[in-house]
Amino acid sequence: MLPFIHIGHFSLPTFGLMLWVATLCACWVLSLSFRRANIDADAVGIVAIATLSGIVGARLWHNLETPTYFFSHFKEMMLTTEGFAWFGGLLASILALVIQGKIEKIGGLRILDLSGPAAAVGYAVGRIGCLTSGDGDYGIPTSLPWGMSFPHGLVPTTERVHPTPVYELVVGLLIAWILWRRGAKPTPLGRLTGEYLLLTGIARFTVEFIRRNDKIFLGLTNAQLASAGSIVVGLLLILWANSRKIYPAVEAPVALDVTE
Repeated sequence: MLPFIHIGHFSLPTFGLMLWVATLCACWVLSLSFRRANIDADAVGIVAIATLSGIVGARLWHNLETPTYFFSHFKEMMLTTEGFAWFGGLLASILALVIQGKIEKIGGLRILDLSGPAAAVGYAVGRIGCLTSGDGDYGIPTSLPWGMSFPHGLVPTTERVHPTPVYELVVGLLIAWILWRRGAKPTPLGRLTGEYLLLTGIARFTVEFIRRNDKIFLGLTNAQLASAGSIVVGLLLILWANSRKIYPAVEAPVALDVTE
């Protein structure tokens, strides 16, 4: 593992580097979604604000899981590069996207529908940073041949463990592909957002069974409880969208070659 790239006296954290790469990938995918839907909007600016909001939300959610320790060690907790909660980042990013959708006159639900593939790709690529830095997001010990150890990670372990960031990378890209294909067809407003919440919730809920996170309620981790909420909201949103059958008031999607 390589938590830092050392260049002279400068040390570049690989987690931050991969977060930047993930943001670029999300920008590219969102720009493709806008082009396919004939929407003229600044994908780079939208993703940048959503990413920054997600980072702040993820950090705050993680810190507030232990409020007593957080407020007694406020400066230390806010400045550390460790500790991000997926669900807090998701909520903050959704809020940022909805606000920007209204500002850009795209619509809150519409921009969320368009952002699903980009969000899935960004999350997937960002997980590579967790792998390279060995930040503790790996899984429980395993004897499987692809098990990995992280002796030089930020949270070191010499045991061979499940490389859960790799699993999430593969599943995240699969979800992005599914949502991209679904977005090529006329779909009720809000349904794709529901599908994103459902699929990502199932993926995170499942991988937590082999993650090293502590169980806090009914044998489930904090992330699993949040994922269960994501699954429920996703299902309800799909049902709601199907019952309304309101389609985006935009021109028909155009054929788009993503290899351009």
